[in-house]
Amino acid sequence: MISIEDSPEQSNKLPPEKVLVNMSVLNESQIYEYDYKRRLYGNDINAPILDEKATFNPEVFFNFILPPIIFFAGFSMKRKHFFRNIGSILMLAFLGTTISCFVIGGVTFGISRASARLASIVSLSECLLFGAFISATDPVTVLAIFSDLRVEPDLYALVFGESVLNDAVAIVLSESIETYGSAAAAGETAAISVLKAIGSFAGVFLGAIGIGCLLGCLTALITKFTQVREHPLLETSLFVLMSYSTFLAAEAVKSTGIVAVLFCGICQAHYTYNNLSDESKATTMSFFGLLNFLAENFTFVYIGVSVFTYSSHLWDPVFIVAGFLAMIIGRVLCVYPLCGLANIGRRRSGCAIGLSRMHVLAFSGLRGAMAFALAIRNTSSDARKIIFSTTLILVMITVLVCGGLATQMLQWMHIEVGVEEEPNRQRLDRQDSTGEAASQPSLRDRSCIALGWRKIDKNFVKPLLTNARPLLTETCSGCCLPLARLLTTTEQLTQAAVQRDLYSGGQEDTDVIVPPDSDSFAGLGEGGQVNKAGPAAPASLQVATTGDADNNGAASPVLF
Repeated sequence: MISIEDSPEQSNKLPPEKVLVNMSVLNESQIYEYDYKRRLYGNDINAPILDEKATFNPEVFFNFILPPIIFFAGFSMKRKHFFRNIGSILMLAFLGTTISCFVIGGVTFGISRASARLASIVSLSECLLFGAFISATDPVTVLAIFSDLRVEPDLYALVFGESVLNDAVAIVLSESIETYGSAAAAGETAAISVLKAIGSFAGVFLGAIGIGCLLGCLTALITKFTQVREHPLLETSLFVLMSYSTFLAAEAVKSTGIVAVLFCGICQAHYTYNNLSDESKATTMSFFGLLNFLAENFTFVYIGVSVFTYSSHLWDPVFIVAGFLAMIIGRVLCVYPLCGLANIGRRRSGCAIGLSRMHVLAFSGLRGAMAFALAIRNTSSDARKIIFSTTLILVMITVLVCGGLATQMLQWMHIEVGVEEEPNRQRLDRQDSTGEAASQPSLRDRSCIALGWRKIDKNFVKPLLTNARPLLTETCSGCCLPLARLLTTTEQLTQAAVQRDLYSGGQEDTDVIVPPDSDSFAGLGEGGQVNKAGPAAPASLQVATTGDADNNGAASPVLF
């Protein structure tokens, strides 16, 4: 047994999260690492551990419970509205989360200086770390209500898109702040520490995105160029295992698996899902939906149970009040200025974010599973215990208050509900309480980012990874034709032949889509398989068009 003398300098460092033991075995020095498990009450190794029965290693929660939630968020994303509002979403997720992090960290640090006890425990880097934790929004309750009431799709996309991406930003931001704290503790200058933190943020985030997209696209290629669809059980297993292996691969290279699995889910929905058999589509939808539902419910149950059973609580009323005030201030400074900045571009297309929508967007910033998961990963010091306990309280308050008042908030702000999205997605000129247009933007009203990506995706990426049209042989230059022919499947050629027959028969040049409803969760597979039955224009084919037109006037397929 190792005994450590009690002293004021060591009181804030116990218990240690890890212990390194240097042992001499056969005249050879070997170092062993041990993790902290629990405190023995009464110094008795056989003491009852009833309190620990309802808790488990936080890494289990982070590695097994959280990934299905994040994956399903990307997998079930309504990409059409997400990409139409991509500029505003990226601004809120990246710039807004960063602003919120530093505002919350600065306010809590300033208020905590009023308490001599807190001033001696909580440092600036730990306050910033708390800001990164609390900046992760998780409006599960609000989004469920929005979905049931059929709130305006653009408002739903803003709330959902921000929450999905800012979870990823909060994870990487917290890791960067820890990198900054470690560099500063090592005696490096502030400039070098900041540069290391920024480099860590960029490297980890971009690396995770690359891993997620790479494995998602690899799965799409496997399902396109093999006959695995003839074995639905094997196909579904491949889909699930490749999706989770994205998380493991990112963690193995010291990146963040949560960000990787999020972007893997987006790629799997947009590409791989189109290549699956009908049976596998139904199975994967049901499986991930059930897994997400169970994981979310378990998370909130565990949050409630850990209030009473978790042994690493340290309640401080001053820090709790400071955290609550800082959270409100950070949310206000995140939403209103950035929405005003986004409106500079959005007003040109008549889809500005009205003041009432800003109020709802600010109110929808609940804290949930991500903030809890980040805070519970490390409770080895008094400062981390205070941060965890405060995070737990803020999560419960925002879920109960904001979630419970979400319906009433929509009524107070006169937000339109019961919106039925038109199949041809023509603009709906509606007015909100501020008199600003609530129309759904047409193709020409999309952001430059969305338009540019749509062109590349439609002409090159989707034909490569799925059996969608146009063919690569139609879009690639002459020098790439041999490779384009190699990457074009028989199913794509058959689909192109059917398309030409439909056009020659006097019908509109449309895209063959199965299933046609791209707005529902089942519609993730637009541009997918073709039922090759019958002659030139078989009745079993489902042909769908959209109201958006390309420059040449021909109808264009649903893309986002």
